Amino acid sequence: MNRPLQCLAVDDEPHALELLSLYIEKTPFLELSHSTTSPWEALSWLQQGKAGLIFLDIQMDELTGIQLLQIAGKTCPVILTTAYSEYALESYEYQVADYLLKPYSFERFLKAVNGVWQQQQEEQASPPPAPDYLFVKGDAKNKFHRLHLSEICYIEGLRNYVRYIGTAKKSISLQNLKELEGALPPEQFVRIHKSFIINLVHVEQVEGNSVLVNGRRLPVGSSYRRRLFELIERYRMG
Repeated sequence: MNRPLQCLAVDDEPHALELLSLYIEKTPFLELSHSTTSPWEALSWLQQGKAGLIFLDIQMDELTGIQLLQIAGKTCPVILTTAYSEYALESYEYQVADYLLKPYSFERFLKAVNGVWQQQQEEQASPPPAPDYLFVKGDAKNKFHRLHLSEICYIEGLRNYVRYIGTAKKSISLQNLKELEGALPPEQFVRIHKSFIINLVHVEQVEGNSVLVNGRRLPVGSSYRRRLFELIERYRMG
């Protein structure tokens, strides 16, 4: 079960905070972490990353809600609560999740928080896109080179080292070919031999027990043929 969203409620009117606390308590996927009438105290909570959702009043004496957002930046979803509708347009410049105009009902409150909750569930369910590059160890401590995957033609294992053969340059790194194999996109990079991993994008020809990659003919080991030809079949025409 997913953990409830930790909420921070900020309003300079105590009775408004009491209503927010009641609404949050009635909502299963929300939990009130802290409530305050001080925008400066709220700012400290936001800067420490203690809130997953903030309910923020706009009209406050010490610091307005808009000013707080300007200082804090985008730290978590924000639902603005105010009695003044004229701030609605300005508030959306700060990418607020919703705008609750006081007095608001529990049904309207629930609609606002449901939108935040659903968006977070979708973001958690969708894995981030895989990077199109990798960092490889250089020839000195704490030195790394960034290589774009599309530029790697093939990788050659040399005992405790691997050599990256690219379209424009070569790099040698202290790595293990087997461990590296598991870190590369399996639909693009395929191991064809105990000493070689190739990038299918740069394969020029496949013939018998060899492939031509970047002008060099590489051997295909018998235990690796099946996987290679499975991938080739996906893109074969005729």
